[in-house]
Amino acid sequence: NRPPSPPLLGPTEATILAVAGVLASNVMFYSESVLFRTGCGLPAGPSGVVGAVEGVSYLLEVGLAGFSIYAKVTGGKGLPPGPKGILLAATRLSYLAVFAGILVLIAQVVNFGFIPNMVPMEGAMCK
Repeated sequence: NRPPSPPLLGPTEATILAVAGVLASNVMFYSESVLFRTGCGLPAGPSGVVGAVEGVSYLLEVGLAGFSIYAKVTGGKGLPPGPKGILLAATRLSYLAVFAGILVLIAQVVNFGFIPNMVPMEGAMCK
């Protein structure tokens, strides 16, 4: 028998990851809704801040979903629910946001025939 492994996250780390995950999922859902409705993502915004927040949110959500799956596969229990279940909520939102992103990507190709560039380009469909 192996001794029990220590938890992947302590309460402080779980809270920080959960709050960041919930905020990032809201940004990602908004970005996906704009992309679905218009065919173009969010504008870069002043000094590229909006685009940076959008990009970091996508990375965080995919990372959180991946970390959750990794914890489930390697530890069998997955991530802890966190204080008041906020990490559980953030994890489930990340799964939903990633799944919605896949659906929006498919709809983007079907409805508009292209996937917008991550970096706006001269002469591109989205600026």
